[in-house]
Amino acid sequence: MRKAGPFLTLAVLPLGGCQGWQSALDAQGPAARTLADMFWIFIAVLGAVWILTMIALLLSLRRRRSADADPLATDPETERRMIVTVSIAVGLTLVTVISLTGLSYAAQKVLFARKDGALTLLVTGRQWWWEITYEDAQPSRVFTTANEIHIPVGEPVLIKLEAGDVIHSFWVPSLTGKMDLIPGRQNQIQIQADRPGLYRGQCAEFCGLQHAHMGMLVIAEPKDDFERWRDRQVSSAIPPGDPQRQRGQEIFLSKPCVMCHQVRGTDAGGKVAPDLTHVGSRRSIAAGTLETTRGNLAAWILDPHGIKPGVNMPAVELEPDEVQPLADYLEGLK
Repeated sequence: MRKAGPFLTLAVLPLGGCQGWQSALDAQGPAARTLADMFWIFIAVLGAVWILTMIALLLSLRRRRSADADPLATDPETERRMIVTVSIAVGLTLVTVISLTGLSYAAQKVLFARKDGALTLLVTGRQWWWEITYEDAQPSRVFTTANEIHIPVGEPVLIKLEAGDVIHSFWVPSLTGKMDLIPGRQNQIQIQADRPGLYRGQCAEFCGLQHAHMGMLVIAEPKDDFERWRDRQVSSAIPPGDPQRQRGQEIFLSKPCVMCHQVRGTDAGGKVAPDLTHVGSRRSIAAGTLETTRGNLAAWILDPHGIKPGVNMPAVELEPDEVQPLADYLEGLK
């Protein structure tokens, strides 16, 4: 039994990838469950085909001709059995292929079906981050955030997908399948989370040097919590109340930051980089590359290319006594 332990461990090790916050087999929504069911059906059917093929191969290898048998001799009864066997195999192959094709078609109808929902987002893929706009019939309720999507649990959410530069691909494995973001075209996908949780997404189309560092987080929360979060996001940034953060705001507004970033409620109105109005409330910065902490904010400002080579953000020249106030200001934008 002890000798079998390591082999059993190796056998079940691949199953460790079937769970987690970025696993297509850890389905937490209708679309993801449909895809997971298809996966297991395909695995079962194709696994059975492989086993039957191996059995047939082993049986054929076990049969031996006698040494003096004529290799050109034919047996009518054997020929008939072979024809019947091959015909059955061809028929089963056709049935299998047609059945799996029909299953895929039925699954696609489920995946692309649209349910009525109250929430619509516009997600724009950029090199290498996600711009997320929460649409609303009231213009005053529209706001933009970055790399972090909040949704209410149990409600379908329509996501419009666009690309600002090259082709990207939106993929949150635990909630839905992949959908490309193509410049000049708008695609749509619907997601729904059936239980509260934190789900990681990733760009699934190679889009440049930092493709691997183009992640996102989807936070599914109860309706009341989501509405409270949304109300905070709609509001402008709260002016800093302590001298340290006030100085940080002055530094921010006096540097090139304002040319690219927006902080609603201030003179910073840039539109080409992530909206920083509530950046301190996000779990990560640089599209999931770093946890949002004061130290990471300072490191990102001083040397973004050392953390994410090729990123469009330039290094900001700061005096030694300007780094801490600026990081404090950004970290306090909740």
